[in-house]
Amino acid sequence: MGTLTDTFVAAALQMRSTRDVAENTAALLAMAEEAVGRGATFLQSPEISNLCERDKAQLAQKLRPESEDGMLAAIRAFAARRKVHFHIGSLALKEGDKFVNRGFLVAPDGSIAARYDKLHLFDVDLPNGESWRESASYHAGREAVVTPAGTAVLGMTICYDIRFPYLYRALAEAGADILSAPACFTRQTGEAHWSVLQRARAIENGAFMISAAQGGKHEDGRESYGHSIIVDPWGKVLAEGGAEPGVILAEIDLARVAEARARIPALRHTRAISVSRQGFAPEKAAE
Repeated sequence: MGTLTDTFVAAALQMRSTRDVAENTAALLAMAEEAVGRGATFLQSPEISNLCERDKAQLAQKLRPESEDGMLAAIRAFAARRKVHFHIGSLALKEGDKFVNRGFLVAPDGSIAARYDKLHLFDVDLPNGESWRESASYHAGREAVVTPAGTAVLGMTICYDIRFPYLYRALAEAGADILSAPACFTRQTGEAHWSVLQRARAIENGAFMISAAQGGKHEDGRESYGHSIIVDPWGKVLAEGGAEPGVILAEIDLARVAEARARIPALRHTRAISVSRQGFAPEKAAE
């Protein structure tokens, strides 16, 4: 165990988080023990691992600041005891007048190596009346994050971020060879877009994609898609879950990043562009 090398086993831990932080922590630790027992040295949990709750009043009652969050403390202790890197996909935490949706990379000594606050907030109206307004409850993040994890470099994102390709190109250009989008994807958007978006981000950037997910019908009424996924830099799906909680694993060989980028050197071919509007009717002159 310990520092990641050029070849290691990654695990995505698929959850169905409830409204009870202690219950979710126990479930996550049990899956983490299973993953380590199966050889994983890099573990990742989904978005909002600690609590799935849509009601803002309930969030205010149950959530804690980062310094007081029970799941974060438990995962830090686990990582130190088992000597693994643990990417907490995200935790919902109190901060100021709202909340933050914050991911963490916990190092094998239990220290927090990096933090990432979700940049793009899910404010959408979907078919069949499903509606979300994350900005009503959460602060948006302000910066993208890459961080070393042994010899790997991890680019951290969360869920809805997956729809913004420029973010992943920026992370790859900053050195990321592993990208991630741990999520609580809705069932209907997941059925339509989840797999293709994950593969596209991997292919575009010649990077591994590791995305643990929430799956199934939650206590707060949401239904998440699941299908945690690990994709290689050529776009091959190495492992994929279903709708139920569980552990998926895949071997990560960082040499495959260099191979993919040598075959298709898109990162080297990136160009700054401007957009020329041609053929449009001229705007009416101001009177």
